[in-house]
Amino acid sequence: MKTVRLTAAQAVIKFLSNQYVARDGVEHRFFAGCFGIFGHGNVAGIGQALQQQNELKYYQCRNEQSMVHTAAAYAKMKNRLSTFICTTSIGPGATNMITAAAGATINRLPVLLLPGDIFSGRQVSPVLQQLESEGSQDVSVNDCFKPISKYWDRINRPEQLLMALPEVMRVLTSPSDTGAVTLSLPQDVQAEAYDFPERLFQKRVWMVQRPRPDKGLLDRAISMIRQSKKPLIVAGGGAHYSEALDVLEELVEKTGMPVAETFAGKGALKYNNPNNLGAVGATGTKGAAEVAAEADLVIGIGTRYSDFTTASKTAFQNKNVNFININISAFDSAKHGGLMLVGDAKVILEEIDLALDNYEVSATYSKQVHKHNQEWDDIVNGVYDYRHDQGLSQGEIIGAVNRFADDNDVVLCAAGSLPGDLHKLWQTKNSKGFHLEYGNSCMGYEIAGGLGAKMADPSREIYVMVGDGSYLMLAQEIVTSIQENYKLTIVLINNDGYKSIGSLSRSLGSEGYGTRFLYRNDKSGKIEGDEVKGDAFLPVDLVGNAKSLGAHVIECETYEDLNQALSDAKSVPRTTVIYTTCDRYHGVDGYAWWEVPVAEVSGMKSVQKVHDDYLAHKKKQRFYY
Repeated sequence: MKTVRLTAAQAVIKFLSNQYVARDGVEHRFFAGCFGIFGHGNVAGIGQALQQQNELKYYQCRNEQSMVHTAAAYAKMKNRLSTFICTTSIGPGATNMITAAAGATINRLPVLLLPGDIFSGRQVSPVLQQLESEGSQDVSVNDCFKPISKYWDRINRPEQLLMALPEVMRVLTSPSDTGAVTLSLPQDVQAEAYDFPERLFQKRVWMVQRPRPDKGLLDRAISMIRQSKKPLIVAGGGAHYSEALDVLEELVEKTGMPVAETFAGKGALKYNNPNNLGAVGATGTKGAAEVAAEADLVIGIGTRYSDFTTASKTAFQNKNVNFININISAFDSAKHGGLMLVGDAKVILEEIDLALDNYEVSATYSKQVHKHNQEWDDIVNGVYDYRHDQGLSQGEIIGAVNRFADDNDVVLCAAGSLPGDLHKLWQTKNSKGFHLEYGNSCMGYEIAGGLGAKMADPSREIYVMVGDGSYLMLAQEIVTSIQENYKLTIVLINNDGYKSIGSLSRSLGSEGYGTRFLYRNDKSGKIEGDEVKGDAFLPVDLVGNAKSLGAHVIECETYEDLNQALSDAKSVPRTTVIYTTCDRYHGVDGYAWWEVPVAEVSGMKSVQKVHDDYLAHKKKQRFYY
């Protein structure tokens, strides 16, 4: 057996650079490159290995959390068929990745993490940035990655890579198992050499399969559809990742079955398809809420059925409702006691489509759905056409961006009140035009995620919509976007605080406490909420901050300013921040409930009243077994 002598780090990089995926006859390299920040825990190992090769491109970033967001966003745009590697030093460099790694796993997106680790040899411990344990010498902060990783390993000897690296790829390329994968690399082991078999580094193509469901269960599903009077399809992210959207559109066109979309599923149909009810669940449209409440059959396609999708188990009120769950994951397919069609969404929909040649929903039901679609377009246009008399409203800001964006462009967001409004309002014209990270809804994802989306498809304009709270958490990748010449258009909306949680706080009777960016009140000793009037806001210069990071900045005050800024930004060659403000108290109507527990006892009358309403909503919850 021919061997080649390499360090463990060199072997990792050489192996990863030769990994490919293929689906439906299309083959390409799986890793688009490697993000990293070098420190003493990886500079002489993975850093040196990257430096001496030319296969994997190295990208410098500004924050370890943000680079994982960027990798996940890239993978989302690529339908999980490509991603990035992320390398860090030990200690804080590694743990900075945990938040974003959790998001990748929650959202079922592949990202490979290579955090440096403490010395495997232990002779010089405790080393710089080592967490010591009195109970074990085989514990480090990297053990924190275990619950959020779909595969986790620590390489204590170079030869362990022979077994670990194929497992890394098996999980990352598995549609059912994918998520964050962590390979902890002790800094001394990274530099150790071993005679690796040359075959380990040969090109390997991982076939992304399209498994079919059990035939008997498929037949039962067909029978359930034929017997249903008011079926509803709930399209989730899996419909996109399977590239099943053309089949879905054909099925819907033939049968008339309506579609409602989750955050990850939005864009499954164009917004003006008459069978598209739009957003479903807690942030759903009026029509989707009404149809969901009456549905006798819910067909979930690639959805996790999160509490936002089910309106905290209040969305589906028909006492006889049944569920068919089409999902690559048996875990998700089993939810709500549904009929489990475990397999690839595209091939399952193809089989259902063939079996339903002479099936259509009733003309009455179809007419009802089409009416909901048109009425919702009218409601959206009303929100977009509204001109607020106290600054801009969030709805008209969204409307300006939506109407200006080209059909192929992307809006990207993650946290605050923007996602819910975007979910309801955004008129999606292409399947990748709506990019929301709402599994983890991580503040700070937006700009880093925007970079990943742009890297995945530079031909698209990426409109990052972000509030001041999220911007202040993680804006540094503006620098990386400029360094790598990936232009973003960032719409930065300042409402002097946490608008979303302020609204939620008020709805819970808590008066927006602690949600505004105010000076501490000297008399009360508190950071007050909405009961404080006046202009006591903190002097944060977001415009100056964005400029200091290298962005071109355009300031807006009026709707006309905003439209002009969008037009001007189009011709600016580098990342541009369009800065504006909005009225934090003006919102968009909602049509469903979301459960946030309310204090059972309180000295505040406003909280007592909300608790009574909370109990009334709880009575509407339905559980399916």
